[in-house]
Amino acid sequence: MALQRLPQPPATDLSTAALRDPAWHQRLGWAVVGVILLWPMLVITEFKPWVLVEPGALGPTLRFLSDFLPPKLDLAFLAMVAVETWRTVAIATAGLVLAAVLAVPLALLSVRSLSVSALSGRMAAWSAGVRQLARWTLVLLRSVPELVWALVFVRVVGLGPTAGVLAIALTYGGMLGKVYAEILDSGETHAASSLLRNGSGRLQAFFYGLLPQNGAELTSYTVYRWECAIRSSAVLGFVGAGGLGQQMDASMKMFNGSEVATMLLVFMALVWLADRVSAWLRKGLG
Repeated sequence: MALQRLPQPPATDLSTAALRDPAWHQRLGWAVVGVILLWPMLVITEFKPWVLVEPGALGPTLRFLSDFLPPKLDLAFLAMVAVETWRTVAIATAGLVLAAVLAVPLALLSVRSLSVSALSGRMAAWSAGVRQLARWTLVLLRSVPELVWALVFVRVVGLGPTAGVLAIALTYGGMLGKVYAEILDSGETHAASSLLRNGSGRLQAFFYGLLPQNGAELTSYTVYRWECAIRSSAVLGFVGAGGLGQQMDASMKMFNGSEVATMLLVFMALVWLADRVSAWLRKGLG
């Protein structure tokens, strides 16, 4: 008996099928919507990048950038940069420590998983009110940019690093507290809930239930904020809050590009150092 040959399906180009995006219509639609929404924003902000290459702007820009090379490497200048760099790191570190002092208590008050009354499903009115007050305080702290705080404290305490430390402490206190609370609430809370149900205190539930599971992420974010505080201290120096930024402001006003280039290289080194410290801490806690 002869075997009947089954009809073969039509051949398809597998390479074409693999490259075809089944959702390209949707992606294209969202891209068009994005362009339609972005275009009025660019018009409102007067976004005109082509002015950078106009003859009137390109010439002075190139002359200024040419002054960056070579960087200034005089021993006296490098010694001054080293002192100001250490002051910048001190401003960022002291400000972040004070920010953590503000952030940790407010974050613990904001964390729902550390509320004993919330174990029954509905948080008590008093606990909910305290939690909401802590969250509003964090919103208030981080809603005011550190540059505005620096301008205020420069008038209160005068020029110098103190204004920078206080400005970083307040703004970063709100940022740290918000993210700390979100990390602790979004992680695994079973251990902390079990400790609370068995009569332990809130601090015990935090140190033995939440912190061991979220310590690496909390540390990584804190080091990242320390890196951001170093950059912020440079900006605050432009309003008289001390540090390397204040010296950079003076060099830029004198159109001394070689000094600016040296200080920018120092900032790159500081950011690289912060990145290495973060990786080392994550590896140690991982």
